[in-house]
Amino acid sequence: MKKIISVFLVLTLVLAFSSLFSGCHGSRALKNFVMPEKFDETSNIEITFWAKNDTNVDQVNIYKNAIENFEKLYPNVNVTLRLYTDYARIYSDVITNIPTNTTPNVCITYPDHVATYLTGNNTVVPLDSLMDDPSYGFGGSQIKFDSPKKSEIVQRYLSEGYFSDHCYALPFMRSTEACYINKTYVEKLGFELPEILTWDFIWEVSEAATAKDENGKYAVNGQNVLIPFIYKSTDNMMIQYLRQINAEYSSEKGDILIFNDSTKEFLFEIASHASTGAFSTFKISSYPANYLNRGQCIFAIDSTAGATWMGSGAHHVDIAKESIVDFEIAVRMIPQVDPENPKMISQGPSLCIFNHDDPQEVLASWLFTQYLLSNEVQCAYSGTEGYIPVTVKAQSCDEYLSYLSDPEEYRIKILATELLINNIENTFTTPVFNGSASLREAAGQLIENVTKSVGRKETVDEEYMKKLFSNISSLYRLDQLSITENAYENMSDSLPTSSVILLSILAFVWICIILKFIFAKVKNKNKK
Repeated sequence: MKKIISVFLVLTLVLAFSSLFSGCHGSRALKNFVMPEKFDETSNIEITFWAKNDTNVDQVNIYKNAIENFEKLYPNVNVTLRLYTDYARIYSDVITNIPTNTTPNVCITYPDHVATYLTGNNTVVPLDSLMDDPSYGFGGSQIKFDSPKKSEIVQRYLSEGYFSDHCYALPFMRSTEACYINKTYVEKLGFELPEILTWDFIWEVSEAATAKDENGKYAVNGQNVLIPFIYKSTDNMMIQYLRQINAEYSSEKGDILIFNDSTKEFLFEIASHASTGAFSTFKISSYPANYLNRGQCIFAIDSTAGATWMGSGAHHVDIAKESIVDFEIAVRMIPQVDPENPKMISQGPSLCIFNHDDPQEVLASWLFTQYLLSNEVQCAYSGTEGYIPVTVKAQSCDEYLSYLSDPEEYRIKILATELLINNIENTFTTPVFNGSASLREAAGQLIENVTKSVGRKETVDEEYMKKLFSNISSLYRLDQLSITENAYENMSDSLPTSSVILLSILAFVWICIILKFIFAKVKNKNKK
């Protein structure tokens, strides 16, 4: 028996310690980043930058110009740009590359995604000490360009990158959502457009717009097609509505609270309007801008960054110009529950830096990240779409103020931009934790599923909602999230989960050995 115990103990020790040295998924654990005393400008440094654009050549050129100008300042640094068409692909590729330590150096992403990246060993660099470094931090003495000071970054946006007691992401651009409205049709239906929309107003006008003439065409536009209300991002739709009525979504520590009566009642409301044809979504129908510009939509809700696609004179279009109708467009805040206390989401891309073995490589990545926050890049990028710069320095510079003073050239984009600038204090973000990205997707999927079900003539009742909540929770593994988050929380910062489990087994084996030893002693004593 003693031999069996000894062999089992040795095997357990081997497994436990091999896990400790192998790290996560067999990858080599990275060291914590330590700031070098000086940036080495004599060695060649290669860094990669993963960025996203919506096939907007202006944005691509801004990235390329930023890289070219940065490399002139730091000739020993070579920046390789990799472009993606959507953030989900960036997120997926980063997750895939974490186990092999082949992540990019700098990445455009979202804080929700960064929270998941942090499950790797020292994968994402905490930026606290970097930001405050007197030589290479914001406005540092050794920086070769006009870096913004920390105080010159919009503090509300900067705070969005803080979680787990550290800053892991910096804002790059910010936007919110706006409602782009065919004001001509609203007035034709006999309604007066208010300064602040309410959900009740949008539903009422949308239902009125479903009326058809004697020929079976929609009376308001004389066409065979009309979807009065189309929402681009249904996750934002759900999240913002719940915040407006002070209903639960999630807690700061990661508790999933969305499956509640308030969510259910909102889904019933959506189902009732989807059943009449008054409401649809981007995933089900198509881009709201395309319907709006054809005169086939009255309320199109999309990002303020999408303003250049909206209206009869849109700068970017996906449809034939001859199909665009002429109408007066208005831009408003998303619909509110309480117009006196508006709430709207803060969104837009952020920047994070990934850890690598060479501290000089990480420092070069940090310098390039700062360069992306310089006025040169911030003002140029915000001019491509309805984004706003994330620094007060850029927002108040002559170049940006001149851009905002030309309403004839970019009227819709400027209206959307001013909407956000005037409502920064009314914006909010959701809690960030490992799994918050999945929760966000689940929030939108609830609306998508209900809208599809109505289109299929399925019965949407209490039993349907009960099943829907269960299915969505399982699909996005939200029912497992709290267990995963809390397991070994005191040890997970320093050890891979597999190591923690094996060390727990080792402790259990030792307890068994001790108990067996005590039992044997007692047994021998009783015999005597």
